[in-house]
Amino acid sequence: MSTDLTEGSIHKKLWLFSIPMLVSVMFQQIYNIADSMIAGRFAGEDALAAVGASYPITMLFIAVAMGCNIGCSVVIGQAFGARDYRRMKTAVSTTCITCAVLSVVLMAAGFLFGAPLLRLIRTPANIFADGKLYLDIYVGGVAFLFLYNICTGIFNAMGDSRTPLIFLILSSAANVVLDLWFVAGLHWGVAGVAWATFIAQGASGLLSLAVLAKRIAALPAGEKAPLFSAQMLGRIAVVAVPSILQQSFISVGNLFIQTLVNGFGSAVVAGYSAAIKLNTFAITSFTTLANGLSTFTAQNIGAGKLHRVKTGFRSAAVLAVCVALPFFVAYFFFDGPMVRLFMQEGQGGAALETGREFLRIVSPFYFVILLKLMADGVLRGAGAMGWFMAATFTDLVLRVILSFVLAGPFGPTGVWSSWPIGWSIAAVMSLGFYFAGVWKRKAL
Repeated sequence: MSTDLTEGSIHKKLWLFSIPMLVSVMFQQIYNIADSMIAGRFAGEDALAAVGASYPITMLFIAVAMGCNIGCSVVIGQAFGARDYRRMKTAVSTTCITCAVLSVVLMAAGFLFGAPLLRLIRTPANIFADGKLYLDIYVGGVAFLFLYNICTGIFNAMGDSRTPLIFLILSSAANVVLDLWFVAGLHWGVAGVAWATFIAQGASGLLSLAVLAKRIAALPAGEKAPLFSAQMLGRIAVVAVPSILQQSFISVGNLFIQTLVNGFGSAVVAGYSAAIKLNTFAITSFTTLANGLSTFTAQNIGAGKLHRVKTGFRSAAVLAVCVALPFFVAYFFFDGPMVRLFMQEGQGGAALETGREFLRIVSPFYFVILLKLMADGVLRGAGAMGWFMAATFTDLVLRVILSFVLAGPFGPTGVWSSWPIGWSIAAVMSLGFYFAGVWKRKAL
């Protein structure tokens, strides 16, 4: 059911809208983590490292899909808030057509350049073949990745965060069952992990599309809406392209960092793979709350109710702190048990210590990065993308540069230390832009 975020209690509406989104992304991350956990526990350290070595490359595809999600969500959310359903339908169909073409292009690029990218980031020879196998199967399902993300963005723009949650819960459960069957039961190794993700992601994407098509068709739009509009594509691109660039630059930055990590050997790669999956779980949760705030901001700007946005920012920040606290406690005080989830019984050494050290260094700064992400949510929802990109790219560039600078004298510890520094400086910038009110002047 769609929700109008421009009326009623701000706290209640925003939290009831955001919490299902949060639960949804948690299930999504759980089945991503399940891939690495099952690979590590049932196929060994090298399998865990192979999946981890491929991870920054798969994140490039996720970056583009997420950018499209954000772009269509903001524009469609503003049209929905303004009750302009004809314009909204055109935005939906334009997005779907564009992303179908884009996903085919990216699949072709993935098959052509997957192996060169793995070589470029110095993937250790003992895990290269498995890393390439995982990547090839993953790339084959990129169309499903786009389909699910676009449908989710449209549902969210309409104030419906529950429908994607239902599909994702079913998909997550199926993914874990398939992981166990393919890897632990049939002993397919890394290929089993990849096929489980492919099938689960495909099912959730197709189900989402079927329900969304019915929901959109029921909206009253008067005369028939055009299926494609170059002007509408331009409006979506204003938000989507910077978001894609932001996500892609982060992914490219992670490729550089993965190159450094790969140079320390497969044991360190395995430990980093475990820790970065746990860290991504936390950061993605905060980002999802920021995306909910973006939708809230977009709808209220579309309705001309800018005064509700400030209260929404404070409400979202409080919710984010509540979410960050258990992540911090789990990762900082129980770092060993968390990393051991990815290890075989009795396994330890460099892999375990690498993961523990990463979590202890990074997790205290979750309370810093969440504030940046909430400010970003408002900037993005208002279409103030230049300011949003400035803070985000500053974080990325600093983290990459500092990783290379600190890796020499301090080894992996220096690489992990770049995260808190980049996050802190970028948070100051994003919050400064928010409190300066640039989002009010840049509202689309």
